[in-house]
Amino acid sequence: WRVRYMVADKFTELQKAVGPEITKNDLVPAFQSLLKDCEAEVRAASAHKVKDFCQNLSADVRESIIMNNILPCVKDLVIDANQHVKSALASVIMGLSPILGKDNTIEHLLPLFLNQLKDECPEVRLNIISNLDCVNEVIGIKQLSQSLLPAIVELAEDTKWRVRLAIIEYMPLLAGQLGVSFFDDKLNSLCMTWLVDHVFAIREAATLNLKKLVEKFGTEWAQETVIPKVNVMSRDPNYLHRMTCLFCINLLAETVGPDATCKLLLPTVIGLGADAVANVRFNVAKTLQKIAPQLDQSTIQNLVKPLLEKLQKDGDADVVFFANEALEACAAQTK
Repeated sequence: WRVRYMVADKFTELQKAVGPEITKNDLVPAFQSLLKDCEAEVRAASAHKVKDFCQNLSADVRESIIMNNILPCVKDLVIDANQHVKSALASVIMGLSPILGKDNTIEHLLPLFLNQLKDECPEVRLNIISNLDCVNEVIGIKQLSQSLLPAIVELAEDTKWRVRLAIIEYMPLLAGQLGVSFFDDKLNSLCMTWLVDHVFAIREAATLNLKKLVEKFGTEWAQETVIPKVNVMSRDPNYLHRMTCLFCINLLAETVGPDATCKLLLPTVIGLGADAVANVRFNVAKTLQKIAPQLDQSTIQNLVKPLLEKLQKDGDADVVFFANEALEACAAQTK
């Protein structure tokens, strides 16, 4: 099987070397055999080559060979018993979309993508999500949203946190493709839900995701849609969520600019300065240091410094430490 594995691994190089005629007559049946091989390693190696093999086919016979010879094998690989085979295929299958065009994608490939999006193997699902943009270019956002979006929303609430993390990381990409009104309608509430996820890595990724979304959709959208929801988190009974509110403000301040920071974000930070939990209070000091470059001198003198001086006298050593650091940074800035 190792020999067959090496043949599969080098198959597209072989295809380029022998040219279209030999490929059509001899390599297509050989490739089909490799895709149906009894060894999973061989099937995985050939699955990796599906897109390149199809791309390299001669244009006059490409569609018929893919539809009649390759696609039946691909359909079997989608439900293969081995997760490495399925994952290998999922990493390239979306690339068939531009090759086959809109109608074939909708009729033949979309059902396969949906199947893979619901696969029990996280890597298969992740590989599909990562390559959604090339399908969107072919079939358009309306078709994509009707067929694949429900499955994406389902994944966003998946019990495995790494799957949720993968969806978050592709959310800015999705948002750019979907447009602001569609995004607000279908996905905005999801993005806010992630901010209160029980896994820290998800909350952290969700704050970065918010920043990227604001960069994409603009400050006005942030002021209307994001900032009010972030500010509400400052009153959440769970101190971890109040801290997430501060982490969001750290990132949003850079993006929304001085005016929105001063009017909409700073009052929330000031309010959390009297929080009962020391971890929240020292994060207030860190946030004030972080957003100070966005604030004018009078705001720093009248609002920021008095709070930091109060935190300097806090009973918690960490709070005192970060309050001192923030004061030093503010003093350097005012010079």
